[in-house]
Amino acid sequence: MPDLTALDGIASVAGPETQELGATYFDTDRLALAAAGLTLRRRTGGGDAGWHLKVPSPDGGLDELREPVGGHAADVVPTSLERAVQLYARGQTLRPVAEIRTRRRIHRLCDADGRTMAELCDDLVTADTPGDLDGRSASSWREWEVELVDGDEALLETAGALLEATGARPAAGPSKLARALGNRIPKSLIHPDEPPGPKSSAAEVLGARLREQVSELKYRDPLVRHDAPDAVHRMRVAMRRLRSDLASYRPLLDRNRTEPRRDELKWIAGVLGDARDTEVMQARLSRLISEEPVELVMGPVAQRVDRQLAAAYRLAHRRAVEAIESPRYYALIDDLDALVTNPRWTSRARQPAADVLPARVAKAFKRLRRRVDAVAEAPDRQTRDHRLHEVRKAAKRARYAAEPLVPVVGRDAERFVKATKKLQSVLGDYQDAVVTQPTLRQLAVQAHLDGDNAFTYGRLHGRQQALAASLRAGYHEAWSRAKAKKRRRWLR
Repeated sequence: MPDLTALDGIASVAGPETQELGATYFDTDRLALAAAGLTLRRRTGGGDAGWHLKVPSPDGGLDELREPVGGHAADVVPTSLERAVQLYARGQTLRPVAEIRTRRRIHRLCDADGRTMAELCDDLVTADTPGDLDGRSASSWREWEVELVDGDEALLETAGALLEATGARPAAGPSKLARALGNRIPKSLIHPDEPPGPKSSAAEVLGARLREQVSELKYRDPLVRHDAPDAVHRMRVAMRRLRSDLASYRPLLDRNRTEPRRDELKWIAGVLGDARDTEVMQARLSRLISEEPVELVMGPVAQRVDRQLAAAYRLAHRRAVEAIESPRYYALIDDLDALVTNPRWTSRARQPAADVLPARVAKAFKRLRRRVDAVAEAPDRQTRDHRLHEVRKAAKRARYAAEPLVPVVGRDAERFVKATKKLQSVLGDYQDAVVTQPTLRQLAVQAHLDGDNAFTYGRLHGRQQALAASLRAGYHEAWSRAKAKKRRRWLR
């Protein structure tokens, strides 16, 4: 171990504290979870004993879903975590595939005030993987890992350089499990993309975009099943991006493959929409109530909102999970994997992206302009609100169409994306204010029937009416910015 006080900002090293850790890893016989980068384990010892499901995100981060050890048999995966991995397991039995024991010595790197800036874990690891063909299952190694506490990325980089100078080498795999299983883990059919650039073909740019969004959709799947915060929303956004891109760039792909997938994406996004809309409404009303002066909240307003909308959300989420556990959904995921693994490009897709794709964005913008023009001709408020919602959807489609072109076109495309996103955001707030009003009215009617005071619901209703009026003015300003020639000069 090198002298860690040589690192900038580190005045002392506390410890080491020794821990004895054990972990049993579970997977299918074909290691479907490991192939997708997921790890499911039962950890004993240390401060985080329990069941852990680690889900890698496309941007290199990691989400972790947990269940306590108590109440579960050592060799039976908790139902919630078993359910979370079904996109990959597809009903196959989850069984132990590796036993990893670690003797961990934790060194705390402290600054002059005694604050822990980082922890260095010095691990002696022994792994046992039953069923190796050569009959030898145990392997062992030493591993160092630095994890930031109050320190910054610069400390992480200098600590890594110091350890490498001592003779350490970067780990060969992303995890202890990956090292233990070695070449038993199936290889992914989808290889990492080279970032597209100004000279990329249309197929390279759109292919990277589709792979990115399919990866995002699959990443969110376990989180939705486990009801992680914001997971439904993020998964739905990935579906909408995919569906929008397949529409905006129809001439580049075989429509016989893309159109049926668009229909299925519309179906599943609609199912998720019920849960998302209820989730948004509950959060919105809770925030509005919390902003009210205490003396103007008459009766159990917050409790009524939580009781009614929480029940509605649980029902909608259960229906969403039932949908993503269906053969129809699994068939869609398999079709999307096939689409991004082996897309059938048309001849236009082989041309330079800068020559082909801006015209598709221009078409999406023309669609947006037509929707905006239709708003001015709306005969009544209800029609106007519906048409403004259509403008929002068209703005979203134009934005999604332009997003993949930022690495190709540069700042002009980035400004266009920003302007259409602002327009979409203003109209999203407007739509929220519009749909909140009938919900408040229904709550007020029910409160009155129950003998409660409905004053607060009426007050909140009035606030939403005023907000909608102010947002209509903001919409005109956002549209003026989005349609400015300087933001469209790259379209042709």
